[in-house]
Amino acid sequence: MDISGKVVLITGASMGIGRAAALRFAQAGARLALTARSVALLQEVAAEIRAAGGEVFTLSADLYAPDEARRVVTETLHHFGRLDILINNAGQAAAGDVERVSLEHFDRIMHLNVYAPLAAMQTAIPAMRAQGGGLVINVSSMVSKMHIPGLSAYAATKVALNMLTDTARGELAEEGIKVITVYPRLTSTGFGEHSLGNREERRRQREGTPQPVDTPEHVADRIYQAAVDEVDEMFMA
Repeated sequence: MDISGKVVLITGASMGIGRAAALRFAQAGARLALTARSVALLQEVAAEIRAAGGEVFTLSADLYAPDEARRVVTETLHHFGRLDILINNAGQAAAGDVERVSLEHFDRIMHLNVYAPLAAMQTAIPAMRAQGGGLVINVSSMVSKMHIPGLSAYAATKVALNMLTDTARGELAEEGIKVITVYPRLTSTGFGEHSLGNREERRRQREGTPQPVDTPEHVADRIYQAAVDEVDEMFMA
């Protein structure tokens, strides 16, 4: 897909991978809708994009509530009149061994990592169908392909997202809507610092995982390439 002029909605766009993706797609001439909980950080990203001549629309939203995911898609469609690429990037981890992981924390990250992308897809797909096509990019994680102590809940949410993505890809293949899974490795962001769980659980999680290997910009480049090439899956290598 030629990205220039396309309307791209990115969730979790105030920092980390989402911020880097916003800047990368803006560089390619996309018209951006960006959402996150942090209004101040989101406005910083938007200001940088506007300073470079880009077009950006910001929406503050708490995507732990599926209705908020529906709202940001609806408002993007209202603002731009279309939606070409939906990037479900917002996510959170929960630390804790299977024996001790908090069910409350598990439920919370299920809402953000699975229910919100699904609600956004369900709102975006009819609009994409009506306009003749589009792309959905769901940002998963390589932990969904691994067994890392202390990260079972987070991995489980990403496995669920993978299955929704794979199934939607087949369901929508004949309708011009491409559904893509991107698999970041551990990335040098503050993601782990925002994991749910007590301090000791989060410390054990960090000690049990490899050191960061990718920058947010590298992951953003791979997300961008996935959109351009319209592949089924994109890994970081």
